[in-house]
Amino acid sequence: MADETQDIHDQDLGTSPSRINDPRIRHEVARAIVWVGVVGAVALAIWIARPLLVIFGAMVFASMIDGGARLLGRALNIARVWRVSIVLFVTAAFLLWLAYFAGSTISQEAAQFPAIIERQITELIDWAGRQGFQVDQSQLQNYLGNIGSGISTVTKALGGILGGAATIVLILVIGVYVAIDPQLYERGVAWMLPREQRDRFYVTAARMGQTMRRLMAGRLLGMVVEAVFTYVMLAWVAPLVGIGAVPMAALLAILTGLLAFVPNLGALISGALMVLVGFSGGAEMGIYTIAVYFFVQNFDGYVVIPMIAKKTVDLAPALVLAFQLIMGILFGILGLFLADPLLAMIKVALERRAEQANENQTREGAKDGA
Repeated sequence: MADETQDIHDQDLGTSPSRINDPRIRHEVARAIVWVGVVGAVALAIWIARPLLVIFGAMVFASMIDGGARLLGRALNIARVWRVSIVLFVTAAFLLWLAYFAGSTISQEAAQFPAIIERQITELIDWAGRQGFQVDQSQLQNYLGNIGSGISTVTKALGGILGGAATIVLILVIGVYVAIDPQLYERGVAWMLPREQRDRFYVTAARMGQTMRRLMAGRLLGMVVEAVFTYVMLAWVAPLVGIGAVPMAALLAILTGLLAFVPNLGALISGALMVLVGFSGGAEMGIYTIAVYFFVQNFDGYVVIPMIAKKTVDLAPALVLAFQLIMGILFGILGLFLADPLLAMIKVALERRAEQANENQTREGAKDGA
């Protein structure tokens, strides 16, 4: 009687809703738990995405400082703290000079932009009237409204940059701390990983750091090349060919250099500004600015970028542009600026993961052969 009671009790346990004996059902439950965990992780990542992006921006800034400190280390046998201090001092001095130059000269040139736009629109309407086109006043107002909406969007974006001063300060402060002693933070992250994965993490982190330094070095080199070539072509070469110096050459050169940090989109914006200013000085000057734009972009695209891309991650332009659009929509200006470095780090991580998978397969194949 006692044995029958125990069998009935065991059967009840086997059919209990809290206990699953069927392996197929257990497998499906495990898959459901994994998917719930993935969805939760994605929701958490979206919730903390902006702070993580700020931290990544600090890593990008730290890689720039680290690259300069390493470059100085080849010539100066001094402590890393002093090399980082020299890089920061030179950077701050350049920014102060740029701000002074912009405040004294470029601000006067920038004030001419509204007048140039108004004059260009008036001349376009007059030219259309002389060609026999009937300009609908309502359509013109609609177009002007769209232009005004676009200018308003740009103004909001600039306001967001100015309003995000705290974010910029955080990026700079965290970047400086990381650049002073990067190994300290690298060890801190490694200690949170399982012991058997730490060696792989160090290899992946080293490869990411090297790629980021070279990517940022190439980006800074491209910015300098585009700014210098644009200024020389607009201010010095233009008078030699009989066109005359292009107005706002210094302003256009600085904008071209700064916007070169954002691949693809930055070139389009700087080119539109350059051509707009060029046609304000006549058709010949406008055509000349178009030629300058294509020359600068082709030189940077076919000489500078390939030279750098051989030592960094080669990213497809369409992939970069698509990722920039996504990051710009999700995170605004900050996402747009950090889209290219983030995509490069993702590609390095995926390549490293593929290498690890190949190493594991080779190791397993060697064991099977033995």
